[in-house]
Amino acid sequence: MPCERKPMRYGHSEGQTDVCFDGKGKCILTCGSDGDVRIWESLDDDDPKSINVGEKAFSLTLKNGKLVTAVSNNTVQIHTFPDGDPDGILTRFTTNANHVTFNRLGTRVAAGSSDFLVKVVEVADSSQQKTLRGHDAPVLSVDFDPKDEFLASSSCDGSVAVWNIDEQAKVTSWSVLQKSSDVTNAKSLCRLSWQPQSGKLLAVPVETSVHLYERNSWSLVSTLSDDFITQAINVVVWSPCGRFLAAGTIGGYLTLWDVSTKMCLERQKHEKGYTVCGMAWHPSGEQIAYTDTEGCLGLLDGLPAAATATTTTQQPSKSTAKVKETKEYDDLFDEDDDRFLDDEASESPVKKRSAVVQDDDDDDDDDMMPATGRPRHRSSFLDDDDNSQGSVALDRLKMTMADGDGDDASSAIVPLVPSAVAAAATRPVYDGPMPTPPQRPFQSGSTPAHLMHRFMVWNSVGIVRGYNDEQDNAIDVEFHDTAVHHAMHLTNSLGHTLADLSQEAVLLACPSTDELASKLHCLHFSSWDTNKEWMLDLPKGEDALAVCLGLGWGAVATNALLVRLLSVGGLQKEVFSLPGPVVSMAGHGEQLLIAFHRGTGFDGDQCLGVQLLQLGRRRRQVIQAEPLPLSRKSHLVWLGFTAEGTPCCIDSEGVVRLLNRSLGNTWTPICNTREHCKGKSDHQWVVGIHENPQQLRCIPCKGSRFPPTLPRPAVGILPFNVPLCQVATEKGQMEEQYWRSVLFQNHYGFLSSSGYEIDEEGQNQAQKEQQELLMKMFALSCKLEREFRCVELAELMTQSVVTLAIRYASRSRRMGLAQRLGQLALEKANQEQALQEEEEPEEEPTYTHRYRQSNGRTSRREEEEEEEEEEEEEETQVEEQMETEEAESRKPRLNPFKKAAASPEKASPKPASIANKEARVNPFKMSGPAKPSASPAGRAGSVLDTMTTANRKPAASTTPGSKQSKSPVLKPLVPRPKAKTQTLLQMSSKAGSKKQQPQQEKEREREKETEEKKEKEAATERLKQPEEAKSAGDQENRRPKTGFQLWLEENRKSILADKPDLEETDIIKEAMGRFRTLSAEDRLSWTERAKGEVGDVKKRKREEEEECKEGGGEDRQQEEASAKKKKPLDTSAKLSAFAFNK
Repeated sequence: MPCERKPMRYGHSEGQTDVCFDGKGKCILTCGSDGDVRIWESLDDDDPKSINVGEKAFSLTLKNGKLVTAVSNNTVQIHTFPDGDPDGILTRFTTNANHVTFNRLGTRVAAGSSDFLVKVVEVADSSQQKTLRGHDAPVLSVDFDPKDEFLASSSCDGSVAVWNIDEQAKVTSWSVLQKSSDVTNAKSLCRLSWQPQSGKLLAVPVETSVHLYERNSWSLVSTLSDDFITQAINVVVWSPCGRFLAAGTIGGYLTLWDVSTKMCLERQKHEKGYTVCGMAWHPSGEQIAYTDTEGCLGLLDGLPAAATATTTTQQPSKSTAKVKETKEYDDLFDEDDDRFLDDEASESPVKKRSAVVQDDDDDDDDDMMPATGRPRHRSSFLDDDDNSQGSVALDRLKMTMADGDGDDASSAIVPLVPSAVAAAATRPVYDGPMPTPPQRPFQSGSTPAHLMHRFMVWNSVGIVRGYNDEQDNAIDVEFHDTAVHHAMHLTNSLGHTLADLSQEAVLLACPSTDELASKLHCLHFSSWDTNKEWMLDLPKGEDALAVCLGLGWGAVATNALLVRLLSVGGLQKEVFSLPGPVVSMAGHGEQLLIAFHRGTGFDGDQCLGVQLLQLGRRRRQVIQAEPLPLSRKSHLVWLGFTAEGTPCCIDSEGVVRLLNRSLGNTWTPICNTREHCKGKSDHQWVVGIHENPQQLRCIPCKGSRFPPTLPRPAVGILPFNVPLCQVATEKGQMEEQYWRSVLFQNHYGFLSSSGYEIDEEGQNQAQKEQQELLMKMFALSCKLEREFRCVELAELMTQSVVTLAIRYASRSRRMGLAQRLGQLALEKANQEQALQEEEEPEEEPTYTHRYRQSNGRTSRREEEEEEEEEEEEEETQVEEQMETEEAESRKPRLNPFKKAAASPEKASPKPASIANKEARVNPFKMSGPAKPSASPAGRAGSVLDTMTTANRKPAASTTPGSKQSKSPVLKPLVPRPKAKTQTLLQMSSKAGSKKQQPQQEKEREREKETEEKKEKEAATERLKQPEEAKSAGDQENRRPKTGFQLWLEENRKSILADKPDLEETDIIKEAMGRFRTLSAEDRLSWTERAKGEVGDVKKRKREEEEECKEGGGEDRQQEEASAKKKKPLDTSAKLSAFAFNK
């Protein structure tokens, strides 16, 4: 029959408590942080006697009518019992005494204090004291050896020490505990205990197990543990007989072991899961009293200790057994148990297995078999019903089965328990994974509901605090931004336990009672009308477990596996069912995130699922009941959204996970808060997450999981860190930074697709940082000669950054890598062009169409040759872009804007770099419809003719201030023919090849003769005044030059000489800086020169027009004839003329 756990009774205020029995077991004594000692005649005593001993009482002990207490005024006091009269101060410390205990005879008292000292004081004469020094931190607990020879103590320094009392010396010590700075920060109180009577064993709670150390040898002889104990053990107590050991844990478990067999006989769970901090065994061994950190008193009644001891005694004779069977139930606890250990130690395995036999009709059958698969030996008898007058000891069944006499065994037990043998023979023993208790629902950003002062919610909008004490039961609402709303104070008459806060409203919920239903209470403070509150009663039997608010809506999840949607104005909307019990819920904007139990977890793991719903105009389910990943043996502690609206979750191991929308809605770990905790008992309480800037806002909690409400805790900021490998290396650091930046940039796409405005500047900055990191990793891979990795990195780059990578590879003399990157650049360019054509198909350049028409007549071999030429061109194109202006300034150029007075052929050719630059910026788009060239000169001729025809209109790209390409960006829209200077010269050198026809050669010879005559006459003038001729041609297409432009033309060479790597925009910025440094007079002079030059240009223009009119008709006819003859010239002829003129 299982023991009975009595309902808890409220005894003291919240804080540390202690408990003990009087010598006869008639009274229960408790003390607490309210400074009172209460004397309970029984657990049902409604009016216990109270004795005030100080402001706070940390520990108490009673022996021989003397009540000793450790009080917060640094003293150890004595009071009489049961009168409670003060009997003096036993000893003093410089700080609080944490634990006190009597020796077995009651003549000495030991006390441990936070000043690192342990004192042993004689009760009869308090002046006789012995001080034990050696601990380096506050003392947690002390206990006397039953023989009064040794004293054991535990301390916050992580050690457990054994002292020789008479010699005041330390005998031995073990460093088995977790270190802490104070008792309040200690993970466990470590209330150790000596085995009564013999003192053979010392029990020490260490983490989730109990270590048993042997006297004199001081060696670890045994360890007691239980699979259900997942948190540290706080206190251990021995039974009066010294054969059983009970333990209370932080998680609220009460466990009873048989020390000799190491079996778990009993396991009970605190009804509310509070920490057990005090335990005491009744002198008879039938009861255990215990207290928790909330000041409540509990009792375990009907313990099987005495009954189990009876079953392990030696088998009595048949006549004695018959007499025992006629005795009353209570007589079973009066047997002599002195030989228990010897008999139990020799018990055979067969006898252990047979102890599992129980009554099939017992309602507590599941409790009798522990989850560990080990029988609890709950009792030595089997009761068929409450009216049975006798019971049979299991020991008789064990011995009969061990003897192997089946007939005797059957005849011995069938008359009493007909089904016992069959159950014992057929019941399997389960030894597999054990189920994990499901975690309870919680509200993210809140502290436990049992606290008198607690945070109901703390989020990015504000804080909601709840107070429930003797003075007040109220709720305070505080906003981070007072512009949203002023602070509010609300009375909590309904006992609200759930809350959520948004920019529009406060939503509260309370549980149901016997009289009232569970209610929702909403304060819609952003409403424009006068009625800003509404309430809603849930159906009978349905309680609210989680609430949340979004943009214009609210939601509540109930124990009926339902989620109810409402508007902030109180309008009920949709209702839908959950696949399992809710765990937590959060809302942000139009998103609703729900975590629930998908099933039963095993071996400490929770089995949770998650749903993500979009509640906007396009209502849809983004995540459909998929598993929610957690760390091993952990549970969910926070669920919500970042400030930008990305779902996020945190488990009890401190791992923060963010939803990665770009990777199929997977969860990526981005931080581990445990790495930022100094001690194992420290935690980080998260209050908010931001993606831009990357910040995890949390409150550090030293020695606890939750912060106090007062004083207001300070919020800290933790960085994010994606757990990649080898982050200590330079490569690993850059990889982590890049992928973290990519992950935290996903919210821009989501917000943009949802119709929200985004921070374009922040998005561009993030993309720039990513490309910089890729370029750094590219350079590092080049140094390490990892060219394949370089190409992999280039695939992640944008088109412009690939151009820089090509340039870096070329300068590093890795031509093979540069060639592959060139191919990759063309692929990226084609992809971008395809996207542009999809977005704006009507703006396809004219040159593209004409090039495709001319290319359609080429052979496959010519196409292959063209592709090879394109690859060579891309390798050096970046250098040509950077050196374009410098090359133009060095070379005497022809006037490309000369009127009809000169030959048309002189204005057509341009330097190849300029042609390339114009081709990249303006993809040869023509101003009007034009037919492709009909010249039979071949592929190259038709392509270049088309290029010059499409760009016949004079361009202003030769002037510094009108360049269209601001950076060396490679933008080849479609594959192009060769356009480099070297290629043009090679083409001009092939003027006499077989491809040229005889008629073209004759025309070229005649052209050369006329060009030689005219060039000799005009060469000198062109070389001396190139800028004037240029400005005269530009006059029609641009405004008059300013003083700064004139100064820039003359000083461009010096700027490029100082800084040859500057782009055109940077050259202008540098020139503007230098021009501003000139004096006012110098700047004025340059402005006057610019005005005068414009006047000279206009004058020369009028003179040239008059000369053309007076030149006569012969020259005009000759020039027109020459122009007509030169129209069918192919590109090779033009290029040869260009090379000859140079």
